[in-house]
Amino acid sequence: MQLDDTDRRILRVLQKQGRVTNAELAELINLSPSACHRRVQRMEADGIIADYVALLDRRRIGRATVVFVEIKLSGQSEDILDAFEREVARVPDVLECHLMAGTADYLLKVIAADSDDFARIHRRYLSRLPGVVQMQSSFALRNVVQTTAIDI
Repeated sequence: MQLDDTDRRILRVLQKQGRVTNAELAELINLSPSACHRRVQRMEADGIIADYVALLDRRRIGRATVVFVEIKLSGQSEDILDAFEREVARVPDVLECHLMAGTADYLLKVIAADSDDFARIHRRYLSRLPGVVQMQSSFALRNVVQTTAIDI
């Protein structure tokens, strides 16, 4: 689907202000409310707008620690990859899991309360994932840039 400048303006606002009303959105982008609503509905139906979420402050809910975990598997067969992906999706503390090209097979973004909590997560979940032969964990010291907005 082709996005025009008006679609892009709508998406820029929605990425930063997901709770904006249709009337406010229409005013911000200088469009009638009905035309704005139709465009948003079309982008939702086409899957460009995938979902709406509330972004939580990890510190305020006691999950301030971010750990990136590189994982190497025993092989690259479909069975090994499928088994790993099925199980890692069940780990509640994993925010992201990426299949990688390079030295690691997967890169996980894990949140924890602190290093002791990460040790619990490691023992209870990560060390039991199928096919894992090596893990390397790196603790994030500070968040320099964080956004969910895609430049369009």
